[in-house]
Amino acid sequence: MSDHHDHHHHHHHHDRSGLTRNQNLVFGALEEAQGPLTAYTILDKLRVEGFRAPLQVYRALEKLVEMGMVHRLESLNAFVACRHPSCEDHASTAFAICETCGSVTEFADEEVSKRLSGWAKGEGFVLHKTVIELRGLCCTCKDAAAAQ
Repeated sequence: MSDHHDHHHHHHHHDRSGLTRNQNLVFGALEEAQGPLTAYTILDKLRVEGFRAPLQVYRALEKLVEMGMVHRLESLNAFVACRHPSCEDHASTAFAICETCGSVTEFADEEVSKRLSGWAKGEGFVLHKTVIELRGLCCTCKDAAAAQ
């Protein structure tokens, strides 16, 4: 059974009480975004808040990723707010990235996680985290392409 989280529609609430001002602003920018953002896009959005250096954004992102509130999409070198704070297991997360509109759907599949950690164990590989990125077309863009 897989658990789907659409980055466009679900707004779960993370506990933001322990965040610094910068972390809060960076998380807010990601939460409001329609898709993944790069650190430089976040910096541009937060200039009005007094952000000047990419390092301010990177430091906040690093902490937010560590806390499981933000995920880094390796292939895009961009970040998204985690849409399922209740999910304890961030060891294996998958993202479906639409190559047309840029939407990102986050999901976790326990079976896939088990198979991958089983393989790692069998190979004597110490697994720290697994990020699976699927590239293709979301259902909206697929339907639009089919209609043309």
